[in-house]
Amino acid sequence: MDVLVARNVTKAFGGLIAVNSVNLAVRERTIHSVIGPNGAGKTSFFNCITGFYTPDQGEILFLGQPLQRLRPDQIARMGIARTYQNIRLFASMTALQNVLVGMHGHLHTRLFDVLLRTPRFWREEREAEEEARRLLAFVGLRGRENTIARNMPYGDQRRLEIARALALKPKLLLLDEPTAGMNPRETDEMRALTERLRDELGITILLIEHDMKVVMGISDRVTVLDYGEKIAEGAPDEVRRNPRVIEAYLGSGSLDGTAPQTSPAAP
Repeated sequence: MDVLVARNVTKAFGGLIAVNSVNLAVRERTIHSVIGPNGAGKTSFFNCITGFYTPDQGEILFLGQPLQRLRPDQIARMGIARTYQNIRLFASMTALQNVLVGMHGHLHTRLFDVLLRTPRFWREEREAEEEARRLLAFVGLRGRENTIARNMPYGDQRRLEIARALALKPKLLLLDEPTAGMNPRETDEMRALTERLRDELGITILLIEHDMKVVMGISDRVTVLDYGEKIAEGAPDEVRRNPRVIEAYLGSGSLDGTAPQTSPAAP
């Protein structure tokens, strides 16, 4: 089953076409990577999916439901969560508090219960905290629940951002360069965590990743964008040998695991 389907999605900013008639189908319980040189339109495409940009043309369907006229919060409640290239945490809050914030949309306590601190309120608070602790343990942050986010190592902050995204109970998780800035050990750990999200939690992953060793190692399918257009799609080995992909990355070494070359930037 296709969890996400994009048909002829186009987004332009003035005279610059950031996403140009992109078609994409993401199968359930897969890791589907979107790669391409810098400025290829990858993050712009993510922003169209999550409601931060409204496509100028085309449609995006999540489990058969159109997304293109919904707000980001409505899309999140449908079951789509994401992380960002630049980590977005509540820096002065603890790890536990950050995850609890992510759970807010799924809590059912009424204002009456909150004001009067009814048994229903305390029960839901307790259950939410237990779930938040479970999510932190899943991403490898057991024992760090009370650590202030800004005081956590960079790799742990990345893990925390994923735990907060999981608090939304997503069916589809968009990861935007989760290994950016990580050392080799942290990269291997993030790769393993991403696979566990698919294999143990059954979450479908749409991944933007600059590290081609990671992409080729964990992806079920890879889509390649260049100047906003889809130039290739297929299994990792098939994409690696595609002449248009080789040309797009020519001289960058990125298909061997280094960062891609820079092309004219798209938002």
